[in-house]
Amino acid sequence: MKVMNAQYLHGKPLSSGTLKSVPEDFVVKEDLGFELDGEGEHVMVRVEKTGCNTLFVAEQLAKFAKISARAVSYAGLKDRHAVTEQWFCLQMPGKETPDFSAWQLEGCKVLATTRQKRKLRIGSLKGNQFEIILRDISDAKDVELRLQKIALAGVPNYFGEQRFGRDGQNLTQALRWANQEINVRERNKRSFYLSAARSAMFNHVASERIANNTAQQVILGDALQLTGRGSWFVAAQEEFSTLQPRLDTNELSVTAPLPGDGELGTQDAALAFETQCLLDYQAFMPLIQRERVSLVRRAVIVKPQNMQWQWLDDATVKLNFFLNSGCFATSVVREIINLNGQDNVDAKDFIE
Repeated sequence: MKVMNAQYLHGKPLSSGTLKSVPEDFVVKEDLGFELDGEGEHVMVRVEKTGCNTLFVAEQLAKFAKISARAVSYAGLKDRHAVTEQWFCLQMPGKETPDFSAWQLEGCKVLATTRQKRKLRIGSLKGNQFEIILRDISDAKDVELRLQKIALAGVPNYFGEQRFGRDGQNLTQALRWANQEINVRERNKRSFYLSAARSAMFNHVASERIANNTAQQVILGDALQLTGRGSWFVAAQEEFSTLQPRLDTNELSVTAPLPGDGELGTQDAALAFETQCLLDYQAFMPLIQRERVSLVRRAVIVKPQNMQWQWLDDATVKLNFFLNSGCFATSVVREIINLNGQDNVDAKDFIE
């Protein structure tokens, strides 16, 4: 498998290091960002899990509650090789809340249960709090300098390698699906393959913005986002001079596209730039158009919130920070240490 030569915001790290030497080195705690109702037809179960993926835990909860696996939902997938806390939502109208103290699954424990009126859907969370330990650091001075820069200026908001599947298989299958070599019927696979294709396209445009030093510079026709929000607007000529100061103070963010079946959303010079960037990815467009996926714009740069770090010894540092929903902690780590080939997959390597 080849990997994407994605640009670094702060230059390629000088230090090597180890990520996830044990699951306890990567702790994730989900924050929904809202209070649960305490009543309703959905049973909410907060689970701490180690060594289990989200889909497997959802299936086991469904089996214990004697409901269909399709009746269990969650706000997002969490890493298997980590210690994670997240909510699972079990649709159980007219049924009593099961006694989850009797539920047993190796690596898992129930932290809390309650009720909720509405179903928990993918993306319905504020974000995640991370506690990450990096070990075997070869150049502590370089890592310390990078941590200071990241706290101030952020990192590229790349989708992490997990989006593309093992050995990039989600991306490979997406291309085969686009070329009508396979027919994908399973809902989860359809979602994973589409996400992989669009994420690779976003990563490439974001990388090119960083490469030409415009990730934090307004271009005419840019789609600019109010930082931390999903809404965006186009940088028009009449207000162009007022936008760069707002970008400099982090009020606004430059975005790149996760393409849909319509226009990219940019205009003028920004549209020409993105169109050129995506020429090598056109093989995916028939699939995106057939599936009628909606355009999403995503910030090119993300700043970890409340970022703190502590050196446990000369070669070990513990990080604490919060990322909004959809952002990848592995993309933060990528700017700190050399991950030895754990970069993101480049869709172009799968296009003949």
